[in-house]
Amino acid sequence: MSKETMNFQTEVKQLLDLMIHSLYSNKEIFLRELISNASDAADKLRFEATTDDALFEGDSDLHVFASWDKEARTITISDNGIGMNHEEVVSNIGTIARSGTKEFFGKLSGDKENDAHLIGQFGVGFYSSFLVADKVTLTTRRAGTTAEHGVQWISEGDGKFTIETVTKTKRGTEIVLHLREDADEYLNDWKLRSIINKYADHIPFPIRMLKPAAPAEEGKEQEVAVEIETVNQASALWARSKSELTDEDYNGFYKHVAHDFEDPLTHVHQRLEGKYEYTILFYIPKRAPFDLWQAEAKHGVKLYVRRVFIMEATEDLMPRYLRFVRGVMDSSDLPLNVSREILQQSPAMDAMKKGASKRVLSWLKDLASNEADKYAEFWSEFGSCLKEGVIEDEKNKDIISSLLRFSSTEQDEQSVSFTDYVARMKEGQDSIYYITSESLASAKSSPHLEIFRKKGIEVLLLSDRIDEWLTSHLTEFDGKSLQSIVKGELDLSAIGENVEAEQKEHEEAAKSAEPAVKKLKEALGDRVKDVRTTDRLIESPACLISDAFDMSGNMERILKQAGQDVPSVKPILEINPDHELVKRLSKMRSKDKIADFADILFDQAVLAEGALPEDPAGFVRKVNALLITQ
Repeated sequence: MSKETMNFQTEVKQLLDLMIHSLYSNKEIFLRELISNASDAADKLRFEATTDDALFEGDSDLHVFASWDKEARTITISDNGIGMNHEEVVSNIGTIARSGTKEFFGKLSGDKENDAHLIGQFGVGFYSSFLVADKVTLTTRRAGTTAEHGVQWISEGDGKFTIETVTKTKRGTEIVLHLREDADEYLNDWKLRSIINKYADHIPFPIRMLKPAAPAEEGKEQEVAVEIETVNQASALWARSKSELTDEDYNGFYKHVAHDFEDPLTHVHQRLEGKYEYTILFYIPKRAPFDLWQAEAKHGVKLYVRRVFIMEATEDLMPRYLRFVRGVMDSSDLPLNVSREILQQSPAMDAMKKGASKRVLSWLKDLASNEADKYAEFWSEFGSCLKEGVIEDEKNKDIISSLLRFSSTEQDEQSVSFTDYVARMKEGQDSIYYITSESLASAKSSPHLEIFRKKGIEVLLLSDRIDEWLTSHLTEFDGKSLQSIVKGELDLSAIGENVEAEQKEHEEAAKSAEPAVKKLKEALGDRVKDVRTTDRLIESPACLISDAFDMSGNMERILKQAGQDVPSVKPILEINPDHELVKRLSKMRSKDKIADFADILFDQAVLAEGALPEDPAGFVRKVNALLITQ
């Protein structure tokens, strides 16, 4: 094939621009990223060769080789892993085929420190070469193809690349970095070794370099280095004893397996024993990856069998609600030639998934109990994922529920657990009260809270979209029912002092408001399911609620915003019989004024829900007319 010149995908151009203009002060991570990719290529070959030994082409000594040439000003990283064919080079190097990419670049602000964190979430991999190089040459051949099917890719990071077919006798990939003028420090044996020891000591394949020649004796010429040596431990880190591993070792492996630029928040390393034995090394990142909410994105845990890589993260290894977990799971009980279809039917895999899930939840419980600050960091990044577990994982619902955190009328931060709430419940209170809303501000200002504030009853403030689904699946905790304060009848008669006096006072006020109730029912007609008085309001004239088994107004708005065709649910209008506006309505005679007044009360209640009236301009006009007549 003759040489072709092709343009990078737009997002790649943006990424290269970030690299070339030195977004990072820590440029040495280029070597970590390239060695990590080389290790992945070796992993993939070893797995494919379990069913096709010919892919080794007579050489099963998988390794990575690093070298440098001071005169040519180049660094070369090569591997004898799986390699790539022409189509794979174009697909893997010329484009970023990842969900959420455009959204990611839309978040970049130009602030280097902030953008560095975002880039770390995205993972730049091969493109980090351009942190130190002004030209990159990649030569590769896929295992199982013949020498004439080699592919060479060259780019100067200027928005385009050339690609052509070349002869490559050995399988695998070789990357030559032609260094920029400001990158001379990497043309140094000690520097390269120190970076490898810092970032890649845990790579489970040998990383080899030429052994430095011994100093020349006086009067003799310097010997040329010809001996090759391994410069890393080249053993699976998770298979080593915890006693011989440091935080630096664990953090380095995390950055390799998660392709992250920051240290993890925490980790757990354990051998799980029972009917099936397997080792886990799991991490929780400090920050959520940019594509955490992309349905098609792959996250999480890699599966190994006897230290041989088998499979990237899938829901067969870890439930989706735990997709924030990174790391590895290594089994001794699965066959090396396992396929995804076999996995889905494997009792061993099912048991491992269940066991690993329980271990993660136990780990989070320990974190919440013993390191509250770290758990708060975790919750701010991944709490919404854990809420999915209440819906998806019935068997672990209780422990997941205990890990949930919310804001409340007592605490703005999302730090209130159900256990905390229950411990603070008032005498006579038998329900956990909550309100769902589009935002925390909207929830805090809801008129539904008025009676609760008066009686000093805490209410959980739920403002995540998933909370509507969460509360439909979670109806109790520790024997206490969960009750929405915007749905169904509200009975707080058993809570507080002077209950009988309050009840008598409300009955008298309700009787005096009967004319207002009648007029509102006639004026609003089928816009409402019912109109009735309530004792839940103290300062506001009216509010909207749903019947106990109806869809809430907030859920209805969420589904409609998502483009779903859902039938409108008629709300119930509750009015405050002690409010001056309600008293005035009771005395009105003009049907036109009553109609306008009813519309204003209804639309006010809609606004208090965080929604808009059907006719905002009409609402403003009626309010203005009312003000003028005062």
